[in-house]
Amino acid sequence: MRLYAGMSAAFVGDTVRNQIARKLSDAFFLYYGYPAGKAEVAAWGNSLRAMAQVVQHAKLEDHGVFVEYELPSSSRRLDFMICGRDLSSHDEAVIVELKQWSECEAAEPEGLVSTWVGGRNREVAHPSVQVGQYQQYLADSHSAFYEGDYPVRLSACSYLHNYEIKPDDVLMARKFSDTIARYPIFGADAVDGLTDYLRGRVPSGQGEAVLARIEQSTYRPSRKLMDYVAETIAGRGPWVLLDEQLVVFEKIRAAVASATIQGKRHVVIVRGGPGTGKSVLAIDLLARFLGEGRTAHYATGSRAFTKTLWKLVGSRARPVLKYFNNYRNAMPGEIDALICDEAHRIRETSNDRFTPKAKQSTEPQIRELLRAAKVAVFFIDDRQGVRPKEIGSSEYIKQHAADLKFEVSEFELEVQFRCSGSAGFVNWISNTLGIERTANQLWTGAEAFDFRIFPTPESLETAIRAKATGTVTARLAAGYCWDWSAPNPDGTLVDDVVIGGWRKPWNAKPDAGRLARRIPPSDLWATDPNGIEQVGCIYTAQGFEVDYIGVIWGKDLAYDFDGQSWVANKNESRDRSVKQSKTGFLQLVKNTYRVLLSRGMKGCFVCFLDKDTERFVRSRMDLLPVRMVAEATASYGSS
Repeated sequence: MRLYAGMSAAFVGDTVRNQIARKLSDAFFLYYGYPAGKAEVAAWGNSLRAMAQVVQHAKLEDHGVFVEYELPSSSRRLDFMICGRDLSSHDEAVIVELKQWSECEAAEPEGLVSTWVGGRNREVAHPSVQVGQYQQYLADSHSAFYEGDYPVRLSACSYLHNYEIKPDDVLMARKFSDTIARYPIFGADAVDGLTDYLRGRVPSGQGEAVLARIEQSTYRPSRKLMDYVAETIAGRGPWVLLDEQLVVFEKIRAAVASATIQGKRHVVIVRGGPGTGKSVLAIDLLARFLGEGRTAHYATGSRAFTKTLWKLVGSRARPVLKYFNNYRNAMPGEIDALICDEAHRIRETSNDRFTPKAKQSTEPQIRELLRAAKVAVFFIDDRQGVRPKEIGSSEYIKQHAADLKFEVSEFELEVQFRCSGSAGFVNWISNTLGIERTANQLWTGAEAFDFRIFPTPESLETAIRAKATGTVTARLAAGYCWDWSAPNPDGTLVDDVVIGGWRKPWNAKPDAGRLARRIPPSDLWATDPNGIEQVGCIYTAQGFEVDYIGVIWGKDLAYDFDGQSWVANKNESRDRSVKQSKTGFLQLVKNTYRVLLSRGMKGCFVCFLDKDTERFVRSRMDLLPVRMVAEATASYGSS
């Protein structure tokens, strides 16, 4: 999709006549069904006028032009792309990222700077980093740029038409030098430099044929991208599959092979509790399918988990590491295997709080996912739903698959990789919370997993910090029982979690903007070592694991000894979305604590703010057998 495509002479004419912004606005409304924002329309007028002057100055009169060109399977759009031929008659295209910035400040995170965007200072990608990612994304996912003996060669640069770049400017910092060398940046006083850059790549014009070639090509991951992701994931291993994991792995491979040959659509549901290796199996499947040359995507509803994968595998992998809401416009069966991890996070629709009313869809998100894939694989824990609008369940998926007459296969994962391999601990949590009846009614401590109760948050924090040494990871988390404030003006975090004299901030909010040094963004709280300085909430902890988790059990979920039942206290909760649930609040809060308590691979330490709740949990513990074994072992050793 693009809002404007044509020849460069027509583009300059539309801009000179002040028609370009109107034409883009009309195209925007026709495509999206609602009007473009006033700020965006104004930006089009300002930036494209500056770009048209460069095209005129460079005498690029016979070239193809794209404006607001949407990247495949993405909501991102390229500002401007010009195409033509070089002196050897080779097809070429150049992406130009346009910025209205007038000033900029340094930012600590790699690849970022700070500038005024959306009414306040925010940390954003350096223009060369941003346009470089766009170039790589398009080159990896659009067949015009990789197919055939002579694919269209693609270059990229950025043009800050209101910004005078000084020699000591933060934009020219040494840490960006390699990226700038590949993807140059031009300021307001560098029109001649930008002119030379464009002339050097598309000097011969003849852009109409190149424009048509790009328009008529298809979107699909390149073999080069497939190999890159597969090799990178393999290099991050070991991804060792055991027992039923290996069985499920091969069954899913067979289903995809059959579907691509016979054209029969298939749904695979893989159930498993916390720590049963669902994500490892999902990532391993992605690597294998890409390595085999199949079109495969990995999708999840978790922003934090997806961004962590981008960091792990590299931002180049974005075309195959997606979100559940990226498939609104997918063609039927365009993906051989769509691997949906944490499928319990599937929502009613792909609309979110940023979706304008006119653009909101009534199509269920599950239908978008099923439509996109020949084989859709759903990894799910039916007891991990923690938000009212996250409605994914095995029965829900099967219902829609049956309506579409898709074949359905179901598997269970039971091997425990978390909690020191202690399925007993996870089962005991579920039993104690009244989520599921299991054989583990009492925690005996007979397994290697370290579970302890601490009297105060101070003692809990001390114990967690003592564990966080060397390669051992440890984090504090809590029920959502305190307000969650925006950062202070200097980027530091507010100490929202206050228990007596103990104070601690939540992890940064997803839209926190600029943060002070050593404070990780929300998406990286679980993986950045500095995350131990904040308390994680359910929305940042879900989907991750650490060696030791310390959980502050708030008063939003308490045990009533008189009524012999669990009671959810809405007045103690600060989770607005969960509080809006009229009938499901108790179950959602139970699920929340089940998720938090099962994040640890080696140990879980807890501090209860409600002493009756602590008394009840202690009543479900019997550590006498462990003490007897320890005493017997000591006696035997001394005899």
